[in-house]
Amino acid sequence: MDLKRLSSSLLFKIVVAIVLGIIGSQILPDSIAKAFVTFNGLFGNFLGFFIPVLIFALITPAISGIGKGAGKWLAVTTGIAYASTVFAGLLAFGTASLLYPKLLAGQSLIAAVDVDEGALSPYFSIEMPPPMGVMTALLLAFTLGTAMTAVKSDALDHVVRDLERVIMRVISKFIIPLLPIFICGMFISMGKNGNLTATLTGFAQVLLVAIVMTILLLVVQFLIAGVFAGRNPFKALATMMPAYVTALGTSSSAATIPVTYECAKKNGVSPTVAGFSIPLCATTHLSGSMLKISLFAFAIMYMTDIPLTFGTALGFILMLGITMVAAPGVPGGAIMAATGLLASNLGFDDNMVALMIAAYIAIDSFGTACNVTGDGAIAMVLNKLAKGKISRSEIQEPPMGYEIEAIEEDLDAAEAAEASGKA
Repeated sequence: MDLKRLSSSLLFKIVVAIVLGIIGSQILPDSIAKAFVTFNGLFGNFLGFFIPVLIFALITPAISGIGKGAGKWLAVTTGIAYASTVFAGLLAFGTASLLYPKLLAGQSLIAAVDVDEGALSPYFSIEMPPPMGVMTALLLAFTLGTAMTAVKSDALDHVVRDLERVIMRVISKFIIPLLPIFICGMFISMGKNGNLTATLTGFAQVLLVAIVMTILLLVVQFLIAGVFAGRNPFKALATMMPAYVTALGTSSSAATIPVTYECAKKNGVSPTVAGFSIPLCATTHLSGSMLKISLFAFAIMYMTDIPLTFGTALGFILMLGITMVAAPGVPGGAIMAATGLLASNLGFDDNMVALMIAAYIAIDSFGTACNVTGDGAIAMVLNKLAKGKISRSEIQEPPMGYEIEAIEEDLDAAEAAEASGKA
């Protein structure tokens, strides 16, 4: 990666923001630190206003698109992807329950407002009430998106697609560029609280646990897929490694589609099934992202003494699994789509959300790599269930404008061979 590309990456900017925040917390006077706290308050209030709109704008066309797609096999594939994503969340809860009481013992996270005499209270604040609650946005998106699959309305479809593009524009051109400042301010606040070292130490351990668990999750996924499909799971996982490495470098499921598709074919998946399942799973299967978000969220709950019960975790995981379908095709998109649930279901404040965003983006590529590699396991299962039953017309156009030329060429060759009696 050249220096220009490195300096423009979101991860690089987040790392610089964290370093500057740590340094600034030690040398900045309170008057300047309060300016960052003021910005964080305004930006946090805007996120609270914007997240319900984001959820509605992104989930509605996603559900509508699924419903108008390939019928039975699209529903089966989406169901498998959702089950895998929910399983990852439950695995995170089990890991947190087992490890965090000892791993995070004595660790705490003090809110930025808990400073002597309110030294870091903002200069001013502006209330930004959201147009609807997070749950209202989720239910409205699900209801409207489902209804749109039955009522054929090109006008309404164009409206929700245009709204999706507008919201994506706000995310990529406004929210994402301001995230480093938001995170920098959060670390300045923690440093002023005297709680920075404990927080960084605790979260360094959580980051390591998250990386290890993404690998373990892949092993479990391929063990299940290998047994079901009758293939060596470890050989199949090894075959998917080019996709894993590519995703580590790009941090994008969509950009890795060509490599994931080729790896799936090497695992014995037919071109038709691979061409159908790989682009679809790029937007519906986010088990690695679910695992990371859940592990980080549960860690913050332990560090702030928020009760973590199975019921609370299950409700959060089930709703997050639906929300992840709307995860934008930008770095860190999954965590942005999840911030509303973090606040409404788990009671997170702005500083907790900022810490979640920083931790998530720090190892964003590992979650993406887990997502796309797991897509190969789903393709193996679907190949066993539906080989020869999925038609070419059911193949979905991948996200982010990726052209499926290689898939089209494979299908042309397969159809030609079948017509000549060679298939």
